[in-house]
Amino acid sequence: MPSPPQQFLNSLRHLDHFDEKAFVKVHEEEMKITSIRLNPYKKTELDFELNEAVNWCSDAFYLNQRPSFTHDPLFQAGCYYVQEAGSMFLEYALKQCIDFTKNLKVLDLCASPGGKSTLINSMLNEESLLVANELIKSRADVLAQNLSKWGTSNTVATNNDPQRFSDFGSYFDLLVIDAPCSGSGLFRKQPDAIDEWSENNVAMCSIRQRKILSDALPCLKEDGLLFYSTCSYSEEENEKVVNYLIEACGMEFVSLSVEKAWGIVETGLGYRFYPNKTQSEGFFCALLRKTKNESTYVVNKKKQDLICSKSELEILSPFLKKCPHRIIKKNDRFHLTNNAVAEFLIQFDKQFYFKKAGSLMGEIKGKDMVPDHELALSVWLSEEINACELSSEEALKFLKKESFLAHENAKGLQLIRFKKQGLGWAKILQNRINNYLPNGLRILK
Repeated sequence: MPSPPQQFLNSLRHLDHFDEKAFVKVHEEEMKITSIRLNPYKKTELDFELNEAVNWCSDAFYLNQRPSFTHDPLFQAGCYYVQEAGSMFLEYALKQCIDFTKNLKVLDLCASPGGKSTLINSMLNEESLLVANELIKSRADVLAQNLSKWGTSNTVATNNDPQRFSDFGSYFDLLVIDAPCSGSGLFRKQPDAIDEWSENNVAMCSIRQRKILSDALPCLKEDGLLFYSTCSYSEEENEKVVNYLIEACGMEFVSLSVEKAWGIVETGLGYRFYPNKTQSEGFFCALLRKTKNESTYVVNKKKQDLICSKSELEILSPFLKKCPHRIIKKNDRFHLTNNAVAEFLIQFDKQFYFKKAGSLMGEIKGKDMVPDHELALSVWLSEEINACELSSEEALKFLKKESFLAHENAKGLQLIRFKKQGLGWAKILQNRINNYLPNGLRILK
């Protein structure tokens, strides 16, 4: 692969911890690290071998070889997430400072494709709230899909400009901002990023990052935590932004205890991951605490009828196992949510464009429930549901929307499963099978 730009290397030479020779060498080797993180709510045996564990994240492992994830039914079922190891440091940082047994409200502001959102969701309790936002519509769709695959019902996905959160008031306990950046940390993983890098782009990204942060900080509670990160090596996007947060925004830096053997560089204003020092791509992060409060969150007293009728609940309840959540009705569709998600919907329905709220169960037609694809992925789906267990080969055919063989005793509406993990729905008739997998999720390769 091409070497990093000379201008880029020159911009890092003054840093004591930057080893230019080793940095260039590791990029020339074209070694690509693959790491995955298991879904704690969907434990199952995978069809490939896990190598050593990622030191700073539970349920995370490196792989010796990269399988075809797209063609793995367990990947499509949400049993694991493919994520760069450095970004998983989020778990290690937050667990040093946050009690995740408490009910928390979390905003992941620039969340697509969903790596950090699903990681946060794995740490939250059932009554907490995660709002995952993404500005770009197509990326917001991917974010919502990945949260749906994770299977929980305490998440909301929104598709809004970060500026919309500026008038939010003090609401969230934790704010996560993986800011848009110049992408130098991706040089080894995505060589095209080398051609796109420039000092002008770094400067523009730094301005944009500060704007996003200043817009979002009012929604963070006093003493709330901000996790700020980029996949850039540039000081202008990293330590200088952190310094801006401290000097201009009433934030204080939170120091973490980090094992020296991991190779993570502590700069005094954040933590850097270099591929020649750590088993990861390039990454920077910092944890900060808000020391002052500019505004107070005011509860909107308006009421919105989200209650299901008794007859509707009688139709819906058999699809769920015993569950601490509630079923709400919105626009004739039924969602499984906790109280925090329902409250967020009531409060902000007119302010935000929602891509996902809790787990979408489906619609009622006549006296029958027509289940949504998202329900097939839910961890709260009843184990008594009629299910058709497929082999790996037949499951892949289902995911490609090709003809597949079902068990001869399977009739009518069936949950399609592989290794007891839901993949979607199908209606098995005498002479044909109606595959209800959404066309947008069909495997085309």
